[in-house]
Amino acid sequence: MQRRQPGGQGPVRRPRDGARGARGSAGARAVREGDRSLSRPAAARRAAAAGAAKRTTAPNPNGLTGRATVLLIVLAVLALGYAYPVRVYLTQLAEIDALQQSQLEQADRITGLERQAEKWKDDEYIKAQVRRRFFWVHPGQTPLVPVWDEHAADHDAGRQPAPPPQPTTWYGSVWSRLDPAAP
Repeated sequence: MQRRQPGGQGPVRRPRDGARGARGSAGARAVREGDRSLSRPAAARRAAAAGAAKRTTAPNPNGLTGRATVLLIVLAVLALGYAYPVRVYLTQLAEIDALQQSQLEQADRITGLERQAEKWKDDEYIKAQVRRRFFWVHPGQTPLVPVWDEHAADHDAGRQPAPPPQPTTWYGSVWSRLDPAAP
């Protein structure tokens, strides 16, 4: 009867009942312990039979195995590979939101301009705008135009007007030298 080992190694022959006696007391003890010792490689069976258990590497319960390390590396590469497309996608979503907001603002502006155009169709509104902007009056009315000239008010009161402020920037000083109306 042949049996394959777990690691995919070649077939292992089980000793037959007659072969037990031929091995001696160590072989008989291994067979009595069960099939556990038979599933081990021959070198391990011999070491166990001699009584000297030898471990070449100590297990590391807190460390990563080779498979776990490879899995982590693959996941890191995938994360780096998807990072740029996700960033582009999120940027495009932000641009779409900004454009939609801009469209809403433009629609509000258009609505306001349409309301303003409707006002200009009214003759009374046009007359009011002409009176306000061009200071036109009906015949017989006296126009009053307020003058908010500070220098003229100071001159009428007999005070000296305040000197104009001196420019503080280099281009302001250059402009004041070029301007013929400047003092």
